This record gives sequence, C-alpha cells and structure tokens, in this order.
Amino acid sequence: MAPPTLPYGSWPSPIDAALAASLDGRPEYVGTVGLEVWWTEPRPAEGGRRTLVRLPADGGPAVTVLPAPWNVRSRLTEYGGRPWAAAQRPDGGPLLVFVHFADQRLYAYEPDAPGGAAPRPLTPVSGTGGGLRWADPVLRGGEVWCVLEEFTGPAPTDVRRVLAAVPLDGAAAGNRGAVRELTDDRHRFTTGPRLSPDGRRAAWLVWDHPRMPWDGTELKLAEVTADGGLAEARTLLGGPAESVAQVEWTAGGSLLAVSDRGGWWNPYRVDPDTGEAVNLCPREEEFGGPLWKTGLSWLAPLPGGTSQAEGSGGGLVAVLHGRGAPVLGILDPDSGDLVDAAGPWTAWQPTLAVHGTRVYGVAASPRSAYEVVELDTATGHARVVGAHGVDPVDPAYYPEPQSRTFLGPDDREIHAHVYPPHHPACRAAADELPPYVVWAHGGPTDHVPPVLDLHIAYFTSRGIGVVEVNYGGSTGYGRAYRERLRGQWGVVDVEDCAAVARALAAEGTADPARLAVRGGSAGGWTAAASLAATDLYACAAIIYPVLDLTGFAEETHDLESRYIDSLAGPPQTLAVIGRERSPVARADRITAPFVLLQGLDDAVCPPAQAERFLAALRDRPAPQAPVPHAYVAFEGEGHGFRRADTMVRALEAELSLYAQVFGIERTDIPRLELEV
Repeated sequence: MAPPTLPYGSWPSPIDAALAASLDGRPEYVGTVGLEVWWTEPRPAEGGRRTLVRLPADGGPAVTVLPAPWNVRSRLTEYGGRPWAAAQRPDGGPLLVFVHFADQRLYAYEPDAPGGAAPRPLTPVSGTGGGLRWADPVLRGGEVWCVLEEFTGPAPTDVRRVLAAVPLDGAAAGNRGAVRELTDDRHRFTTGPRLSPDGRRAAWLVWDHPRMPWDGTELKLAEVTADGGLAEARTLLGGPAESVAQVEWTAGGSLLAVSDRGGWWNPYRVDPDTGEAVNLCPREEEFGGPLWKTGLSWLAPLPGGTSQAEGSGGGLVAVLHGRGAPVLGILDPDSGDLVDAAGPWTAWQPTLAVHGTRVYGVAASPRSAYEVVELDTATGHARVVGAHGVDPVDPAYYPEPQSRTFLGPDDREIHAHVYPPHHPACRAAADELPPYVVWAHGGPTDHVPPVLDLHIAYFTSRGIGVVEVNYGGSTGYGRAYRERLRGQWGVVDVEDCAAVARALAAEGTADPARLAVRGGSAGGWTAAASLAATDLYACAAIIYPVLDLTGFAEETHDLESRYIDSLAGPPQTLAVIGRERSPVARADRITAPFVLLQGLDDAVCPPAQAERFLAALRDRPAPQAPVPHAYVAFEGEGHGFRRADTMVRALEAELSLYAQVFGIERTDIPRLELEV
C-alpha cells in the first residue's frame, strides 16, 4: 500500500513535545571513582535538576547517587563548571564532594557509609542570588581545592575569583575565614587547579577582560609550598592572542596542553621547567574548543602502555579532534600516530575520563542521542555503558542529517547540517516544496554537530525541514573561521544564515515562501536581527535572546560583560553599532510574525531585553502595520530551559506559529494566540 499523501507540516508523529522534553539534555562531567564510572545526568521531569549517577564495577545498571531534591550543578560564571569530585577512602568507600544548585554550597557525602548519613555542608550559606560559588574541585589531603567566586556588590560585575582550599572537616560551613585562598584575584577568571602526580606543583588557566577564553588565556604553574599554599605563579604558555583551552599532567610529570598558537587547537607537551612546547599532532583540526565552563576536557593521558622513548614524559593520550564535530582518538605522542575509536558516534562532548586502558566519554550519532561510551584501548572495543536506554519511538522517524558546505558573500564557506522532512509512512505531493526553519546556534562562539536531537525530529517528522547553520564565528573550523564574527555580530551570522536559506530555496529543497528562522541566546539575536535585516523569512522563533547590544553589555553576567567588545566593538563605539544592528533599535523594520520565549530568572539575557524590544515594537510610528506576535514568559527558568513543562509549552508554541504562518492544519496542539 502506498504511503498517504499529506501536506508538509501536517504529518502525524509519535514524537510529541512531552517525549522530546523528557529526553532533553545530555550526560556531563564524566569521572572515574575506583573501578566505577560516574557522571551527571539531567532530570527534566524533576524540575530540571541534574543528578549524579554511578556505574557499579560489577556491570550492573547505573544508579542514582543523590536523590531529589539534590541538584548537582554549579552557577560559577552563570554557565557553571565541573560540580563534583570523588575519591576512594582508605576503607574502600567513596567520598564525594559536590555543589548543590539551590544554595551553591559545597557538600561532602559518603554514599556507602552505614546508616545513610545525609550530605554535610562544607562552605557557608550564600544563596542563589550571589554570595559564594564553587566549581572544578579536586580532593587534596584533608581539603578540597577549587575555584571560589565571590560577589562583592550588587552589580553582576562586582565579583572576584581565586583558587581556594576548603577543609573537609566542615570547619568552613559556618566560617568564611576557614577557607584558605591560594591565589590573589589579579586575574578576572580562573579554572580549577590540576595537581602534579607527586603533589608538588599545580597548573591552571587564567584570562582577563576584555578577552574571552577563546581569545587569549595563560597557563600558570606554581609550586606547592611546605605549608600547603601556592608559591608565586609563572606563565608557561598563552597570552592575549593564544587560547589555551586545557592543561593536564601526565603520569610522568610533564604537562599536556591544548593551544591554538598555530591557528588550530592542537595538543602540546609543555616542559614545566622551561615552558618549551612541542606540538604532538600538528593538524588543521581542532583538538579543543571554547571554554564556556571550567572543567571541560578534550584530552586525557592514559597511565601507561606506550611506545614512547625514555624520558619523553607521557604515554598514550585520548583526544577529541576533527573539523566541525570532534571524534575520539588515541594519540601516540612520540610517533604522532592517531587512531580513532570504532563505532557509530559522530560527535563527542568535551568530557573524558580514563581508568587503566579504558577511556570514558559522552558521544552521539544521527541515530542515537548522547550516551556514555567506554573504549577499551587494549582491544579497540567500544560500547555504551550508560544514559542511553531503549529508543522511545521507532528510529525510522529520526531524520538523516546532510552535512554540507554552502557559499556566502565573497564566496566564503558556510558549514551547515540539513535535516529534510522525514516520515516512514507519509509523503507530500510531488509538486509541493517543504517549509524549512533555519536554526542559529547560541554562543555565538560555539557549534552544532549532526546528531540526533528530538527537538529537531519533532519538526522533521511532521514535515517541516530544519537546517542548522555553523555560521562564521562558529568553533570547529580553526581560529580564522571563528574570528570572522569579530566586530561583525549581526552581520556575518545574519548573512550566512540567509545565504543557506536562499541556497536551499534556489535548488528546490525548500519552499521560498515558507522559510523561518529560530535561535536561542546568541541564536535568538541572530533570529531577531534577521527579521530586521531581510524579508526572507515568513516568521521567527526568538528564544531567551540578546536584543539590545548596549543593554546586554550593562545587564549581563560578568563572564560576557565584555564579550561585545570583540563581537561588535569597544564601549566607545557600541552606541553607534547598537543603533545599526540591535533589534530593539530596528523594531520598525520588522514585519514578520514571531514568538518570543523568555525565562524570567535569566541572568545572562535578562527579560528586560525582551520587554524593551516589545515596547519598541508597540511604539512604532504610524502608519506601520502591527506585527502579529506572542510573548511567552516562564517563571523559574533561567538561561536555557530545563523543566519538562516549559519545553513542552515552548515546542508547541513554536509549532503553532509555523502552522498559522505556513497555512498548515494542526489540531493536536494548543493554538498560540498572536497579538497585534
């Protein structure tokens, strides 16, 4: 029997918004504790909390370490950082230290202790609105060494960050003075310390305004003093124009670092005494990425089993590398040989852990969402060990991405992933072209890989195509590609997204009359700026966006308060650039309908941005026609939606907008009321 012929966008689908929301998020911050593997995992149905799970050494299923309401998540620089560390106690049970999101305190917990004692606080009460925050911990003797972020005033930029030592005996739980500060606050930002195998040295990364970590960072090294402090630090690598994304020690006492001094993030061996750096795999590929959070890792040295020469100071190294989406490989630093892990996974997240000959990471493919994967380097065998369960629907409904390169203005290359409409039992009329939505990613210094995303499948299985654009400024393609956006935010990103949309329409892939643009955060900026810059799109979904350059620089959190300097220009010219590019200032140019989705607790893109934009839209001079739109705000949501009910409402609102604008009949979702 021939499949039914139904208009694009009207196909029935088992991938509803509740299913997509329930499986949103991915595992993060993988680590090993003895013979076990631990990681954090999202729980959208539990208010969006992140729990910590452990994989028993006996091969049993992963179990939850901390039940609700414990939420293992740091708010350091708002985006967070590694929120846990654990080690085996002498009696064999694990000792866990973690950050609880609700109060941002560090806690200690012994999950296997008799009697089931509750976690006990290690740091003073600070509250979620400021005070003290902690991240990137490492256990050292009777202390936790980590990053301390301390707010000193009411403004988001009234903040200092240092390396600190917190006593494990709880002495600092009610006494801020019991926290030892290991560094001064001369540097605006810092990662957590990495301790040498003999415990005598510590290495970490720092950077300062107006730089972002992908612009320029410095690798610091200091001796651990006899009284447990840190001596004066030396700079071994990096600078204003060199981004060092990670540093780790090898078992032999040498340093490994990821630096883009050659134009690409490559792995280097760094002599801790002289600072001499040797590129271990000089390729035009990325072995690193943007350090949006502390504790990310793109490489992890294995403890032994190498062919290295005597004195080379390291063994085999697990690395993430590639152009665009990174894959897992095992690097022999002496020969330069690099062997990739076998398996279906096409993109790996920047989190790696090793134990013996085994490497653990988080990976996905076009047919599988992010899951915890184990690679046995002795056998070459890779397998899923956590996070991925039974497919919730028939994989026949999953879209098949097509990774393509388009040409934009000045014949510049634009990388994108095209997800055509796909349904195993429906088709459209031969003479109908499908609607398409251009997805602009956040960051904007970030990228999107071609992997399974049920939010995309929610649309493609209904007959609406999606194209994700890694516009100029994205990571994964070298420093020159990501610096295309320098001073050009609101221009290059808008042009590149439009070029891809026009190309799909010109080749007959997409209906030129039914194109939309959507994005969140920086992608929300691109979506809104696109409506003001071109009449290409019939509508837009604008999600927790930047809408006002000047306001963003004044209102956002400390990490990104000077981001605009590189994206648009320094403070002395920002007002002019803002009038030329900000959707708030160009609201009179917008004619296409849109939905604006905003979290009311967003400290990165505060709701004041959305409110000013809507006010500018209302105050447009006559006789301009009103613009149909909807504003949907969510209490309790910050930057990035995490609650299942929020994501359901957001997805259904977005689909309703497309249905109304594209002329699609759908009765299975609530109708989004558009105001004029």
